[in-house]
Amino acid sequence: MALGIGLSQLLLLVAQVVVFALAGWDDLAEVPLWAVALLQVPLWAGWLVALFGAGAKGHGVVREFRVRFSPVDLPVGVAIGVLMQFAVLPLIYWPLLHLLGRSRDDLAEPARELADKAQGPAGWLVLGLVVVVGAPLVEELFYRGLLLGSLRKRGIPPALACLLCGAVFAAMHLQPLQFVGLLVLGTVLAGLVLRTGRIGGAVVAHATFNLVTVVVLATG
Repeated sequence: MALGIGLSQLLLLVAQVVVFALAGWDDLAEVPLWAVALLQVPLWAGWLVALFGAGAKGHGVVREFRVRFSPVDLPVGVAIGVLMQFAVLPLIYWPLLHLLGRSRDDLAEPARELADKAQGPAGWLVLGLVVVVGAPLVEELFYRGLLLGSLRKRGIPPALACLLCGAVFAAMHLQPLQFVGLLVLGTVLAGLVLRTGRIGGAVVAHATFNLVTVVVLATG
């Protein structure tokens, strides 16, 4: 797990330095969507190296990290993703935003900044592939596969393992205001994986959660 995080951050840093130098960019705001998508590759590559390395030491990626899907995962995952967006997180953030003196616009700012880079149908397609397809699949393999499995194998109780998994997932997004929401989402997804014994439902729920955000931003 530590190797995956360290390697992904190192590869991402090197890629950013190279891309920024070649393109002459000085600020993240200048980076177009295609470059944002391209820079996900080294990040995901570090995680995948750790995944396949751990899988090779055990019984393979599929068995070790519960890479399975059942038809029931589709409706269950969609329901969880929608409920998280429209019921659970609004209830959590309603008092929290008031307490912090922040607004829902502040909460949505990182997603909106990314969506603003999407120009035309091609831009939204790229955004969808990164946010709705790539990120949910790779992140669920890494966090709810490798991390959660590692915690359980070391005897961490299920509830605490889910909470720790959610905390690492939230912290790695480097978004302080969004931390609580991501913590809850990550914890719920971890619980779903432990409950079902597979990551299929978590991938669908994560993809649905992100898809709702993309649709709201595209139509808002």
